[in-house]
Parts: sequence; structure tokens; C-alpha cells
Amino acid sequence: MRTASTSRAAARLPLVLLGCLALVACKGPKPGDAEAKESKAPEAVPVEVALVTTRPIAASYTGTAPLEPRSEAQVIAKTSGVALQVFAEEGQVVRAGQTLVRLDAARSALQAAQSSAQMRKLQANFARSQQLAAQKLVSASDNDQLRYDLENARAANRLANLELSYANVAAPISGVIAQRSIKPGNFVQINTPIFRIVDTSRLEAVLNVPEREIATLKRGQPVNLEVDALPGRTFTGTVDRVAPVVDSGSGTFRVICAFPGGGLLQPGMFGRLRIDYDSRADALVVPRAALLEDENDPAVYVVRNGKAIRVPVKLGYSEGGFTEVRQGLRNGEQVVVAGKTALREGSDVQVLGDKKAPRVAPAAPVAAR
Repeated sequence: MRTASTSRAAARLPLVLLGCLALVACKGPKPGDAEAKESKAPEAVPVEVALVTTRPIAASYTGTAPLEPRSEAQVIAKTSGVALQVFAEEGQVVRAGQTLVRLDAARSALQAAQSSAQMRKLQANFARSQQLAAQKLVSASDNDQLRYDLENARAANRLANLELSYANVAAPISGVIAQRSIKPGNFVQINTPIFRIVDTSRLEAVLNVPEREIATLKRGQPVNLEVDALPGRTFTGTVDRVAPVVDSGSGTFRVICAFPGGGLLQPGMFGRLRIDYDSRADALVVPRAALLEDENDPAVYVVRNGKAIRVPVKLGYSEGGFTEVRQGLRNGEQVVVAGKTALREGSDVQVLGDKKAPRVAPAAPVAAR
């Protein structure tokens, strides 16, 4: 049996259900949320840029080589004897023909005197023989024999005097004493090296250059030299000689570069050389860091209207940290030098250090309720 209160509760139940459904409908997604999420713009990629500029640039060949003296000589003892006096020390500048060592020449002097006496004796005999031959008192054969003996004695005397002159050891070239291997009182054997002289008035560096450069490197081209022993300093020279043939074994040819000596440069120093064979005074250049890592298809990212645009370029010479662009860019354009790996064609970018406000995508319209 139903009571009156039960009947009233059953009558209110449909109204409660309708209220719950209305509450759930109010808490559901708004009509404009999906469209706003779909239209949200991607974040801009932070990058660093550099301007395309003009500057002088040169085409060059670089290589390494030690410096060598233009001429060098070993001073050899041409006779044996005790070194009585040594007149030169290491580091001393000497001239060609200057006496460096005086050896004991007593034996050579006696031999020269003996040969001289024999020569004078034969000269007197030959003079008398000529007088007697004129009077037909000496045969022609005897007179000829005396003449031959006199010529032999003269040669022996010249040889003895030459041996005597070897006691004074002279410098064969002008230069600096680089090594001394003798002291006063030493006994010197014949053909023993006792000094080494180097001519430092002009130094040379020999480069073995690949054959593909044979048409570009010529005599007289300027050469810049930097040596490890003198950091921060650059020395200037020229290409002195270019070998006319290519070595078939190595595929290289020799290029000899000359530098003035007598200063800080010394033989034996190891140097880095750059030969400039062409130059452009007003070349359009970009930093090397702007180039994408694709040698077969060189390109850069250019910032245009807040987006990264991949632009193919034609390259020219490279020098230092710059590369010449022959085609593809204009002076004053911005190229990306840092942050390239995160970019794609058309990516939004934010230039680091740019005072302009970042580019913001327009807000999506909200649907009316």
C-alpha cells in the first residue's frame, strides 16, 4: 500500500535526473577549444646570425716545410798536421777565403824548399845546355832531356807549395760558423771535417706541391711565412724557383720559396707557408660557420621575415674564417651561423640578441556560445 510521501518522492525523481544531465553538459568541452589547440603555432628556434659582407679575399696554397740555408759547406782538412791556431768560433761570421785554422807545416815547408832548389839547379843546367847547343857542342836529345827535367821540377815545386798552402785552412764560402770540430793542439787527419759553414743571408723552404697546382704557382708570387719559434709574427718572401717536372712516384713538384736572412729567421726552423696566387678586393663573403655540411650541394640558411630559408650558393675562394659566395646571396642578408641543426625549410626563428619583439602567431578565434 503506497503512502502519500512515497508518491511525492516518485514524482520528483525525473526532475533530479534532468538537473544532473544539465550539470554534466555544462562541464563538457567548450566549442572553441579544439580549434584553438589545432591553430597553436610552433615555437621559434633560437639562432645566431651574421651579415653577408664584402671584403678582400685571396686564393692561396698552404704547406709546411723547414727553413734551409741557400748554401752550406763542410770545411775539410786537405793535409795532416797539428792545429797550431784556431781563428773561428761557432756563431762567428766569416768571409770566403778567410783563414780558419793554421796547421803545423814544417814538413811541407822543407819539401817546398827542396823542390825549389832542384828546380833552380835544372834551370841553370838548361841555360848552359842551350848555349852549348847553339855551338853544336850538345846534342839536341840531351838538350830536350834537360828541358823535360826542368818542367818536371817546376811541377813538383808547385805541388809542394800547394801542399804548404793547405796548412792554412780557409773558408770556402761566406757565412756563419755553425759547427766547430777542432781545438788547438788537436792532430788533424787529411779529409777530416773540422767546420760547418752556413750562408744565412738567404733562406729557402722547399714545398712538395700536388700536380693539380702546377698551373697556379709561378715564380715571383708572394709567400707569407709563420714559424712556431716566433708566434704572432709573419715574414714575407717570394717563390724563387718552380720545378718544371712532376715526380712520377709522388705526383708532386718542387716549389722553392726564398726569404731574406740575417734577422730572426734561422736555418732549421719549421714554418707554415701560404702562397697567394690570386685575390679579389671586393668579394661577397660569409663566415664558414654559415655553410651547411654538404660539399656536393653548398647552401646556407637565410633569415627572411622571421623564417629560415635554405638558399643554395656557389662558392669561390676561402681565406681564414670566411668563404666567398659567387652566387645566391645579396650584401646585407642575415645567414644563420649557430643553431642550423634544429632548422628545417620554413622554420620560425628567433635571432638571439635581436631587440625586436619575438614573432607571435595570431590567436585563434573563439567560437560564440
